[in-house]
Amino acid sequence: MFPKETTWNISFAGCGFLGVYHIGVASCLCEHASFLVANATHIYGASAGALTATTLVTGACLGEAGANIIEVSKEARKRFLGPLHPSFNLVKIIRGCLLKTLPADGYERASGRLGISLTRVSDGENVIITHFNSKEELIQANVCSAFIPVYCGLIPPSLQGVRYVDGGISDNLPLYELKNTITVSPFSGESDICPQDSSTNIHELRVTNTSIQFNLRNLYRLSKALFPPEPLVLREMCKQGYRDGLRFLRRNGLLNRPNPLLALPPTRSPAPEAEDTQEAEVATERTGVKEHLPPPGEDHILEHLPSRLNEALLDACMEPTDLLTTLSNMLPVRLATAMMVPYTLPLESAVSFTIRLLEWLPDVPEDIRWMKEQTGSICQYLVMRAKRKLGSHLPSRLSEQVELRRTRSLPSVPLSCAVYSEALPSWMRNSLSLGDVLAKWEECQRQLLLGLFCTNVAFPQDALRMRTPAGAALAPPQHPPGSPPC
Repeated sequence: MFPKETTWNISFAGCGFLGVYHIGVASCLCEHASFLVANATHIYGASAGALTATTLVTGACLGEAGANIIEVSKEARKRFLGPLHPSFNLVKIIRGCLLKTLPADGYERASGRLGISLTRVSDGENVIITHFNSKEELIQANVCSAFIPVYCGLIPPSLQGVRYVDGGISDNLPLYELKNTITVSPFSGESDICPQDSSTNIHELRVTNTSIQFNLRNLYRLSKALFPPEPLVLREMCKQGYRDGLRFLRRNGLLNRPNPLLALPPTRSPAPEAEDTQEAEVATERTGVKEHLPPPGEDHILEHLPSRLNEALLDACMEPTDLLTTLSNMLPVRLATAMMVPYTLPLESAVSFTIRLLEWLPDVPEDIRWMKEQTGSICQYLVMRAKRKLGSHLPSRLSEQVELRRTRSLPSVPLSCAVYSEALPSWMRNSLSLGDVLAKWEECQRQLLLGLFCTNVAFPQDALRMRTPAGAALAPPQHPPGSPPC
């Protein structure tokens, strides 16, 4: 599919805490088809995909990157509100992990080859950053690409003087439309490397260039993108990414050397609950959800993962057995902790707010200046919009009034001024406007109507007397015979 004489790209989709899936895919590509990674023209990523792409391009340890994802998710799950807890600072954690993981010359390896998808705040357009001048600039680009408004904070970070937010808002899968781009996504759909769900639903949803099939498993994955699942689920997601990457290489004939893992039947699909181990919506007894165990024989997939990641996955699946953990998991202690939340949460919020305020002090002047500019731009936009609305309504009304005055003030037949002045009554000639004419016309009509109903009904007494002509004698009335006279 991708012969060596052609060029190709690799693109990782943004997926939040599901980025551990990308770690499994990247581990598979590096082990079984390293030329795909080494000879790729560009490696793109958005949000969590940008973190994996950066790790892959700079040569950092994939195992350590996967372990960091698991540790961050475990840290978020410790709190009552999860990642929304005021004391959980995701931006600070990402920056610290990148400082520890990336090599000092990583920005030199990434320049011209790594593409990070960003969303510009000023106009909402997508920007792909490919050149970096320092390690700090490379880290800041990753922070901007992973910054979700409100979820990570209110003031977006800046890169080279420009404010950016999560690249997944405008383009979650960079350059997906190119035929020579290998697309990787943890959501089942039309991406080249993605989970193969057994759903018969043919409908799909395109979310900023990411194909997501309508099924329950994708809904579950979407729900876990921003709110991390349990460590066992992350372990299954990493293994799922490794298997999906292997399936892609086998399907396109890109395996460069034999491997014992190839003896596994590629197309045999076990029961749906076991085949998609990501749907091992593994949950512990605390969540009340049954755990779906992977089929026997798949656990040795972990032997081919990086040793650091293998250790992190195994450690994440082991529950601590110390006395403090045992006591904290007891039902009375958990109930007491939940009942104390209304009292402890304000205190923790105040402490975390104070710490964030102290950390924000160096950036206060720049952020205040940016907020003033944004407020001025919003006010100017509202004023201009109001002016446009008023400007579109007022001229039309004024023109209607002018036309009405002209048509009512001129006669249909051209007359001389003398004839015209004589034809109109005096009160019409003296009126200055059409409104005065109409008011006086209504007054005249009112007077005419009152005159019609004010009729003199005092008749004289002889008005109803019948008069006979002079000289005519009145004849006696004739009565029929037998009838008495009146």
